[in-house]
Amino acid sequence: MAEALAAPDPIGRTLSPGELVTTMSHFHRAEIARMAGWRDRLDRTSNWAITVVAAMLSVSLSTASAHHGVLLFAMLLVLLLLWIEARRYRFFDFYRARVRQFERHYFAQVFSPQPDFASDWLLIVGESLRAPKFLISQRVALARRLRRNYIYMLLILLLAWILKLSTPSLLNEGVRIGFVGSMREAVASAALGPVPGGAIVVLVAVLYAGLLMAAYLTESDDGELSFGDVHV
Repeated sequence: MAEALAAPDPIGRTLSPGELVTTMSHFHRAEIARMAGWRDRLDRTSNWAITVVAAMLSVSLSTASAHHGVLLFAMLLVLLLLWIEARRYRFFDFYRARVRQFERHYFAQVFSPQPDFASDWLLIVGESLRAPKFLISQRVALARRLRRNYIYMLLILLLAWILKLSTPSLLNEGVRIGFVGSMREAVASAALGPVPGGAIVVLVAVLYAGLLMAAYLTESDDGELSFGDVHV
């Protein structure tokens, strides 16, 4: 009966210096593995996007029988891959930030101690383990991946689409090689089914204007997490 009323043992205990070093080393290695795993997923998505761009360019520009809508479809596929990669980037950024905390506040102090250096980074890591939360929004992640990779792929598709519309020999077989005589002809050739060419051109222009604004006019995020940008 006395044993049943006795106070329970504490949930945790204070680690010895040796145990703390071992725990920190294993935890850092695990976080490196997590970060590397999400980094590999980012690279895979980018590789898929590059493959889509190369395949659609080859199909569209190799023969006049290929509709210019193939390039519009490629734009949509690349945007879908951008959305997927931005979601994956949020996970990568979370683990990358934790690794940077170890590098900056623990290992840097081992190799180059600063006597007046103080931080509550262990408390921050502990809270992130109890309640993990993304550190950046989907919008910021989209802007980062768009600015670093996808804007170039989308611009290549745009240039290929303009070349397709402005070159009659890439639209109709048997036409001599050369460019259209006027802008009106190029816009008219952008028609997609019942949708007139002018409407398609306006939609594409609005899309790319929005992408450029999202990529280069997004507010930069400052603070501790911005130090990790060198890893991307």
